Amino acid sequence: MKLLLFKSGLAASLATYYKPSSKFFFKIIATGLLLSQGAIHAQDSSKSEVKNSSTMEDEYKPFNIHMHLKNMHTWHGFVVTPSPMVATSLEYNSKNKKFVFGLWGGAGFSGDPITTNGGDRVNANYKELSIYTSYHITDKFFIEAVSHNNYTGVEERGDVLHYWSYKKTQGYNFVDLNFGYQVTNKTSLYLATILAGRSGDYEVQNDGSLKDSYTHYLEVKHKVWEKDNNSLTLFTGGAFSFLTDKTFYTDQKANIINVGAVYARTVKAGGFSFPIEMTAMWNPEKQKTVLQVDIALF
Repeated sequence: MKLLLFKSGLAASLATYYKPSSKFFFKIIATGLLLSQGAIHAQDSSKSEVKNSSTMEDEYKPFNIHMHLKNMHTWHGFVVTPSPMVATSLEYNSKNKKFVFGLWGGAGFSGDPITTNGGDRVNANYKELSIYTSYHITDKFFIEAVSHNNYTGVEERGDVLHYWSYKKTQGYNFVDLNFGYQVTNKTSLYLATILAGRSGDYEVQNDGSLKDSYTHYLEVKHKVWEKDNNSLTLFTGGAFSFLTDKTFYTDQKANIINVGAVYARTVKAGGFSFPIEMTAMWNPEKQKTVLQVDIALF
C-alpha cells in the first residue's frame, strides 16, 4: 500500500530540482566514514553448511513476534516519546528470507504533554501502529517501505481519528521508501525518502500554497569495535531536499540531524539471553541529546 509508486519523488527531484549543494550530500557520507578512523576492509563471512531441503522445510516458521522495552523512543534524530514504552512487532517472512511484511506497534507507559485545539494542556500516551514491508534483492542490498501511523494525542487534541488518512496537513500518517546497502561487514548506508502523506514535509510559499519537499534522510553506520558479544557502532545522519530548503526533519535547510554511538551486548539472566542496545544520540540542529536503552525480550 505504500511501497510502489515512487522512485519519482527521488528520481525526478534528482534530475530537475537540485537545491542543496552536492557538498552537503557527500558530507553525510564523509562524516560517517571518517568516524571509522582508518581504512575499511571487507571481510568475507564464512558460509554455513547447506542443510537438506527437508530439514529447512521443518525449520521454516513463516511468522515471528518480537517485543522490546525502551526507556524512550528515538527515530532519525527525533525523540518520538521521552517516556518509557514497549515496542512489539508481528512479521511474515518468506521461506527464502528475502521478503518480510509486518506490523510494528508502540505504546507509552506514561503520558506526554500536548496542547488541545482549545489551548489546554493535557497528557497523551504515545500510540503508534505502523506497517512495513521489505525485500532483500541481494545479501547486501534491500528495499523497504513503511507507513508510519503515529496517532498520539489525536483524539486528546479534539481531532477525529482516521487511521487510513494520509492528508498532507493532518499530522500523523506518512509513507517513506527506503534503501539499505551493506558496504562491508562493518559499514552500511541507509537512504529514506518520504513519498505520501508528508505531514509537515512541505514548504509554505509566499502565496500560501504548499510545496512538497520529498525529504531524503541519509545515514552512515560503521562498527568500530567488537569483542565477544560486545560491539560499538558510530553513526551520522542528515536530511535534505532537492525541491525545497525546509525538510521534514529541519526548520530551514539541509542539515546533519543525527549523530551518535550504539553500544550493544547480550546479557544472560536465568537461562535467557537479552540483547541490549544503548544509543547516545545528538541532534545538532535541535540541540537534543539523549541516551536510549533498548532491551529485546524476544
